[in-house]
Amino acid sequence: MARKAAKAVGLPSKEAIVAFLTDNPGGGGGKREVGRHFGVKGNAKVALKALLRDMEDEGLIEKAGKRLVPAGQLPSVLVLDIVERDRDGDLIATPASWDEAKGTPPSLEIVQSREKGQAAGIGSRVLARILESREENGHPRARVMKRLNREKPVELGVVRKAADGSLRVMPVEKRKSELLIPKGGDNGAKDGDLVEVTIQKVSRAQSSLGMPRATVERVVGALDNEYAVTTIALHAHGIPHIFANAVLSEADGIVPISKPGKREDWRDLPLITIDPADAKDHDDAVHAVADTDPSNPGGHICTVAIADVASYVTTGSEMDREALKRGNSVYFPDRVVPMLPERISNDLCSLREKEDRPALAVRMVFEASGKKRSHTFHRIFMRSHAKLAYEEAQKAIEGTVSERAADVLDTALKPLWAAYECMLRGRSGRDPLEIHVPERKILLNEDGTVKSVIVPPRLDAHKLIEEFMIQANVAAAETLERKGASLVYRVHDAPTLSKLESLQDFLKSLDMKIAKGTQLRPQHFNGILRAVRETDNEELVNSVVLRSQSQAIYDIQNIGHFGLNLARYAHFTSPIRRYADLTVHRALIAALGLGDGGMTGKQEEQLKDIASDISDLERRAMAAERETKDRLIAQHLAGQIGAEFSARIGGVTKAGLFVTLNETGADGFVPIRELGDEYFHYDEARHLLVGEVSGDGFQMGDQVQVRLV
Repeated sequence: MARKAAKAVGLPSKEAIVAFLTDNPGGGGGKREVGRHFGVKGNAKVALKALLRDMEDEGLIEKAGKRLVPAGQLPSVLVLDIVERDRDGDLIATPASWDEAKGTPPSLEIVQSREKGQAAGIGSRVLARILESREENGHPRARVMKRLNREKPVELGVVRKAADGSLRVMPVEKRKSELLIPKGGDNGAKDGDLVEVTIQKVSRAQSSLGMPRATVERVVGALDNEYAVTTIALHAHGIPHIFANAVLSEADGIVPISKPGKREDWRDLPLITIDPADAKDHDDAVHAVADTDPSNPGGHICTVAIADVASYVTTGSEMDREALKRGNSVYFPDRVVPMLPERISNDLCSLREKEDRPALAVRMVFEASGKKRSHTFHRIFMRSHAKLAYEEAQKAIEGTVSERAADVLDTALKPLWAAYECMLRGRSGRDPLEIHVPERKILLNEDGTVKSVIVPPRLDAHKLIEEFMIQANVAAAETLERKGASLVYRVHDAPTLSKLESLQDFLKSLDMKIAKGTQLRPQHFNGILRAVRETDNEELVNSVVLRSQSQAIYDIQNIGHFGLNLARYAHFTSPIRRYADLTVHRALIAALGLGDGGMTGKQEEQLKDIASDISDLERRAMAAERETKDRLIAQHLAGQIGAEFSARIGGVTKAGLFVTLNETGADGFVPIRELGDEYFHYDEARHLLVGEVSGDGFQMGDQVQVRLV
């Protein structure tokens, strides 16, 4: 049949058909379009159909839906997952589904959509159209047509044994379907195990015969420990937590910087690190001294030195691309998912005690009033003179001096506290937003279960380091602006009108109000917070004011930082764990001519997209961290059904009360039917439920006793 078709009058050659389909990826179409292009008419159409079928059998062409394309060619429109940026900072995507028999899936460069609201970033799933033009590297290019809701295949679930003895997998995401584990596919998993599974691909006919099937790839462990709960969060949010071999090999191959070279040698300056007691990486060190300049009486010179990550992680390297894919480190109660390999974060760029390290430092001069007078940036070679925990530094200042702290008490700690007192005067004049919401910390047993939930004390040592870092971040933004350099700002907008209206309604229920008709500044909120200090409503009002605030993001357009009451602000102090800070380091190195590792022109062009990406990735990390804590607390309370707890009402609705347990911070709901047999009237303005007969009321902010049911 093939030979007869090839000889038919008016039929094009196979080569001509392949060439036509190749040259017309968007308009090649199917049999009809091929016939129309080559002028095939009458009985020759039957012969053309046979010819095309033969070409499919020979692997020359293939079907992409109803269209014909050259074998191996992508269809004109397809669904893509954006997975990374390349060495030039361009977004790279791969097909969302790919037949492994065709080999390695292709990488495509993404051209953003021109339509508002369709911009995509790393982790996005998009519908895209293949463009005819290619980049110099030969990669095909695709333009985003539409952002899609990403449907991840179920990869994580809990094994449950059914009544008939079969094993099922209940997905951790409730909207997903239950899965059946076929005989021999359990990999040793038993009832109650958290497992990673691979969903079996079946034909359309098979899929209608029952629930989908999955085989167990790995048993994560029992569901009631933190490691399993963290794994759920990583999978649910698509957070990469395993470094590729190429990334690890690049990190392992780095030669440490062991000599100052062209850097300023600051090893004799008694810089010290002050961190949590369990910290494994130390990316910032501080120092202060009284200013001896007669023109600045009572002033101080404060230094902040930050690990020089840019000297090891260069733009476009494997580590750089992986860091941008992660955006930031993610912190869980028992482990950290780092942005950079441990070779960098815990070794080469950790400012270890008594070890030489490269760093980027800012030296700031403050007047006695706390106003910053001047600052300069330096690329240095330093040595941390002491590694102290917050509690250790605080106790030393208060008179209980450890052996380690004794060595730097006079040379470092006392001058730091004197400088901090000076900086506090400047902070007080600035009057940033002072919200005090207890940050609960989960302590775990060795088996990963919850031991207790505590609220660690907030020490002056914490506040000192925070203020030093804030001032260093301000200095970075000011310097880059002065140099006319592009940078990623940390911006925080004022509250929206809708949130302000909700806050005003809430405050009315407490016989309080916030000024109307004026441009609100942080000091207006601080007035409210001071009014409830040391009252029963202090924690509640602080929480509600916090919820009324906008979320801080990264952007190349500066609108200032509302919460800190600062005109310009950029993250500079944590390049080990935040990609934003790494871009600021590179910008400073380039703008000030401080050597290698500066911002490239290509990455500078990409800063807008990078700012958008890392803002999204930050929100992803926050959601994963929050959900992990919620799951852990829920598991902790699951064994305490029937127990009573002290709680505070945090919300009132027609349906009942939202409460927060004082001890653990867990949220719960009390249905209105549990409040009593009488009818309750809902007063929305006062956030109040009142019993019609008894007159008993439940209002937002009230302390109550609740029973876990």
